[in-house]
Amino acid sequence: MAHIIVVGNEKGGAGKSTVSMHVATALARLGHRVGVLDLDLRQRTFGRYMANRTATIEKEGVPLASPVYHELPEIDPGTLEDGENPYDRRLSQAVAELEANSDFILIDCPGSHTRLSQVAHTLADTLITPLNDSFVDFDLLAHVDGETGKVLGPSVYSEMVWNARQLRAQAGLKPIDWVVVRNRLGAQAMHNKKKMGEALANLSRRIGFRTAPGFNERVIFRELFPRGLTLLDLRDIGVSGQMNISNVAARQELRDLMKELKLPGVTVDF
Repeated sequence: MAHIIVVGNEKGGAGKSTVSMHVATALARLGHRVGVLDLDLRQRTFGRYMANRTATIEKEGVPLASPVYHELPEIDPGTLEDGENPYDRRLSQAVAELEANSDFILIDCPGSHTRLSQVAHTLADTLITPLNDSFVDFDLLAHVDGETGKVLGPSVYSEMVWNARQLRAQAGLKPIDWVVVRNRLGAQAMHNKKKMGEALANLSRRIGFRTAPGFNERVIFRELFPRGLTLLDLRDIGVSGQMNISNVAARQELRDLMKELKLPGVTVDF
């Protein structure tokens, strides 16, 4: 069976689509068969990222290793069982269609609570939650005492993940490996960065996730999206002047993230 990676939280702007594209493309470049789904049916940022990549490959004539993008299939309402949710059927059918030819299936979730996102979390073998290094984003995971910084208890998103874990346990499936990825880390050891690290370490022990470093804030990510490229494509595509020190450092961040995910059968050698 394919290993299912879900990238999700319930807040926009945390870098979910950037993380999704880089993880999926890194796996493809490492020789794995990767299928991908975008569950944000309104904004479709990940889907547009993939469409931009296809256009660049056709225009440049460069065979870049890529995941296989799959649209959610439309469902004839007449084929649904009594009480069956059409979104459940659309997602399960898409996963079934990808699974036969995929080592990994990566699902990018919207930055809000939807039925599709809720169901996708129950499918996750690995759950990646990108998080801006800010207590505004941290509030999705847990409530914090404003005076002492003490974690008071889990918040809405953590509760959804807990419910997903319960459903998987009832079905006899292996536990979700939950990895919270700290994005947009400050270059300096600022006070807020230290407090965030302490709060995440405390919460991780209470509700069971691992933390991993993500990407620093870099202009290159805004420049890559319109062409559907990732950090690993810059040398292949022949983008002049792009392999500067900052972008070499960003490749190292991606390498560190891929190693920290500890995905089965993956040896990171780029």
